[in-house]
Amino acid sequence: MKTIVIHATVLTVNEKNEVLHDAAIAFENGVLTYVGPIPDSLSDYEEIINAQGRIVMPGLVNTHGHTAMSLLRGYADDLPLQEWLETKMWPLEAQFTAEHVRWGTSLSIIEMLKTGTTTFVDMYDHMDTVAELVAESGMRARLCRGVIGLCPPDVQTQKLEEASAFAAKWNGAAGGRITTMMSPHGAYTCPPDYIERIVARAYELDLPLHIHMSETEWEVQQNVDDYGSRPVEHLEKLGVFNRPTLVAHAVHLTDEELDIMQKYDVKVSHNPISNLKLGSGVARVPDMLAKGICVSLGTDSSASNNNLDLFEEMKMAALLHKGVRKDPVAVPATEALRMATIYGAEAIFMEDRIGSLEVGKQADFIVIDSKQVFFQPAHDPISHVVYAASGRDVKDVYVQGVQLVKDGQCLTMDETTVIEGANRMFATLEKK
Repeated sequence: MKTIVIHATVLTVNEKNEVLHDAAIAFENGVLTYVGPIPDSLSDYEEIINAQGRIVMPGLVNTHGHTAMSLLRGYADDLPLQEWLETKMWPLEAQFTAEHVRWGTSLSIIEMLKTGTTTFVDMYDHMDTVAELVAESGMRARLCRGVIGLCPPDVQTQKLEEASAFAAKWNGAAGGRITTMMSPHGAYTCPPDYIERIVARAYELDLPLHIHMSETEWEVQQNVDDYGSRPVEHLEKLGVFNRPTLVAHAVHLTDEELDIMQKYDVKVSHNPISNLKLGSGVARVPDMLAKGICVSLGTDSSASNNNLDLFEEMKMAALLHKGVRKDPVAVPATEALRMATIYGAEAIFMEDRIGSLEVGKQADFIVIDSKQVFFQPAHDPISHVVYAASGRDVKDVYVQGVQLVKDGQCLTMDETTVIEGANRMFATLEKK
C-alpha cells in the first residue's frame, strides 16, 4: 500500500538537519519513497494520513540496554555499581528463567514503543526469547547474548557456542528487523584469552562486537591491577577494535584512549542517566564528538535508570555537558537529536537503513503531538523536541511502514496482560 503522511513538520535529521514545515513523507513496502513538500496530486496514494500540527521524526535508537531487567526496576536504588551488581542484581538475575526474561522484555518493549524508540540493542541471556518478542512486536533490534567468562573452561565454551548459535540463527530475521552482535560482557568479567576467542568468532560470523567498557574508576583500576593496562589499551591488544565495535559507557578515558578509539572508529553508547544514578561519572562526550567519534544514546536497564524514555536521555545529554563544562554550546540540541537517531543508527552499523527520514531508508518514524502548550510558539521544533518533549508526547509509531502504536496505544502486545505477567514473575524471585 502506498501511504503518505501530510501537513506534518518533518525533522529529517539528514546531513543538513533539514526541518520541513507543512510537508509530507510517503512510503511503500516499508521503505520511504518521498520526503518533501506536499505533492500537488495525492491520487497515487491509497492511504492519506493528516498529521497537521504534529511533528514527524525518525524513530529513536537505544544503543545499550538489558530489557529483561525491567523486572528489577526500583528494587535496589542508590547503591555503588559493584555493590548494586554483586549484592542485588546478580543474585536475582541468577534466578531468571526464560519466562522471567519473556515478561521483563515484554514490559520494556511496550515502554520503548510508547515512548518513541523503534530500534534497541539488548545484551542479555535467554536471547531466543527476546528475539521472538521482537519479531512478534514489530520492533527493530540489534541483539547479543552477553557472555561473562568468570567460570570454568567448559562453561566458557558452552556460553560461547550458545552466543554464536543465537547470533547466526537470528541475524537478518523478522524481515531484516533483527540483527545480531557478539558480546563479551566486559574486560573485567572476561579473561583475555576468552575475549580473543569471542573476537575470533565474530570474524567467523562477520558480526560486530558490543562490550561494557570503562564505566567506573574501580573497573579501570581493576584492569590495571590484573593486566597492567587500562581497558582501552587492553582491548586494543586483544584485537577487539579490529572488528566494528560498540562500547557502552566509556566514562573514564584519557586523551590517549580517545586517540585509540578515534583510530579504530570505535562507537560509543552514552548512558548519562544510568551513569549519574550509579555515581559512575560523566563521560567526555564533547571531546569525543570533537574527535569525530560516534556517540549515541542508551538507557541501560530500567533497573539503573529507571525508565527507557530516550527523550529524557536526549535532554540530559544536552544539559549535563553544558553544566560540567560550563559551556552552553557543549552539546547543542541538534547534536543531542542526532545522538538519539542517526548517530544511534551509525553506532549499530545501520545508518544506511535507519536513523533519518530520507528516500530509500526504512519507514521507521514516530509522530509527536505538538499541539500542546509546551511546544509553543512553534518556531523551533528541534529545540522543543530536545528540551520540552517527553516520550509521553509520542502518539504514533511505525517500523518498516507498519503502525505499532496508535494514539498512544501499543497495537502488537497487550499492555494489561504484560503488566500482570511482569508483576507475577517478580513475585517468584527470592529476595534477601
